[in-house]
Amino acid sequence: MKIFMKILAIAILIAIGVGFYFRLNDDIITGDRIIGISVLASAFILMPIFLYVRWKGKRLQDYTLSDENLKKMKDRGID
Repeated sequence: MKIFMKILAIAILIAIGVGFYFRLNDDIITGDRIIGISVLASAFILMPIFLYVRWKGKRLQDYTLSDENLKKMKDRGID
């Protein structure tokens, strides 16, 4: 999964570069479309995969401010 994520990130960066190349060579509409699709792919495909890989195996309760965690912080002297 991590290799797929790296390949996808590199492909998105290359696509953004290609989009800017098209924009510089007087094909603004095609360049904007390529850049837009790349940004959408990074937001709706790459980001969820990244979040899944990073959060796999972790408990969400360790990172939320529940009553139990607030009591632990007060006991440690962290305000």
